[in-house]
Amino acid sequence: MSYGIAAAGTGGHVFPGLAIAEALERSGVGREEIVFFGGARFEATAVPEAGYEFVQVELRGLKRSFSSANLGIPVLVHRAATTIAEELRRRSVKVVIATGGYVTVPAGWAAHRASVPFFVQEQNAHAGLANRLMSRWAVDAFTSFPITEGLPNGVYTGNPLRSGFVGFDRTRLRPLALERYGLNPETPVLGVVGGSLGAGVLNEAIQSLVRAWSGPDLQILHLTGTLHGDAVSAQPNPFGIPWKVVPFEPSMDFFFAASDLLVARAGGMVAEITATGTPALLVPGDFGSKGHQLATARFVEEAGGAIVVPENELNDIAERIVEVIGDAERITEMARRSKELGRPHAADDIAGRLVAAHG
Repeated sequence: MSYGIAAAGTGGHVFPGLAIAEALERSGVGREEIVFFGGARFEATAVPEAGYEFVQVELRGLKRSFSSANLGIPVLVHRAATTIAEELRRRSVKVVIATGGYVTVPAGWAAHRASVPFFVQEQNAHAGLANRLMSRWAVDAFTSFPITEGLPNGVYTGNPLRSGFVGFDRTRLRPLALERYGLNPETPVLGVVGGSLGAGVLNEAIQSLVRAWSGPDLQILHLTGTLHGDAVSAQPNPFGIPWKVVPFEPSMDFFFAASDLLVARAGGMVAEITATGTPALLVPGDFGSKGHQLATARFVEEAGGAIVVPENELNDIAERIVEVIGDAERITEMARRSKELGRPHAADDIAGRLVAAHG
C-alpha cells in the first residue's frame, strides 16, 4: 500500500475521499495501493462498494453540547490512532490524506507517529474543528474556496469531485436524465437534496409545499435519503404535482442534469452544484463549526449563483421558487455565475500533489 485516505461520517466527507482515490488511479496508482480508514457509518458500505480496501476503527463524533458521552472519546481516539499507525507501517503507506470529520484526528495523529506525510482536505468555507486541529501536522490543507477560514496552510484547489462531474455536459446528459426519472422535458424541474443521508427539514418543507402549491406547472425530483424515502412517498399530493421520490442516487450527474433549480443543503455538495452550474436555493444547516454551511452558502450567493434561505424561512420557500423558476433570464445568469466557481479538476490537482509527496 502507498496511499491512505481517512474519510468518514457523511457523503460530504466520504465522496471527496473517493474522488481523490479515483484521481490517483487516473494518475497511474493501482487500486490495490489505496486503503481507506473510517468508522461504522456511511463509509463502511460506500467505500467497499466502490471497490477499495477499508479498515474500520471504533470512533464516534464529538457532541457540541456538554455530554458525558464525550468523556470516552480520548480513549477511542488513542485506540484508533494506534490501530491506524500500525496499519500504516504494516502496509508501507507513504502518504495520508484526511477529508475532515471524526476520523481526521486519529488519522493525523497516526501519520505523525509513523512519520508519514499528512494532508487534510476541507469542503467548507469555514474549516471544521478536526481539520483545524490537525492542520498543524499537515504538509498542506486543500481548501474548496479561496476564502476558506481556519487553515493557515491552506492551498486552494476546489473540492474534489468524482469522475462523473469531470467534463459534465448538461445538454448531452439532460434527455437521458429526464428519461431516467420519467420527467416531462416541457416542464421545469425542481431538484431537492439534503446530502447523502437526506435532511428531514427539507423533506418536511417540500411535503408542505406539495400540499399547498398554487404556482406554475412544476415537477419535483426529490432525493430524500435512504431512511426517508418510504415516508415521503406516502405523503398526500392533492394537486397531482409530478413528484419523483428517489431515496439514493449513485450517479448524481443525472440528478443535476435533470434539475433546473435546486433546494439543497450547503455542505460538500456545493462543489457539485457549482461544477454543474445549477442555480440553487441553499438552506444551510446550523450544525458543525461556526455555521460552516452558512459561510459556504453566502460565498455562492455573493457570487450570484445561489440564494440563501435560512431554515426559519422555509415556510416561504414556495415564493422563492416561483420568483426564480419562471424567470428564464435569471436562471441562465445564476447558472453562469455558479459554474464560474466550479473546480471540476480539483481531485486531479490534489492527487498530483500526493503523488509528488510520495516521492
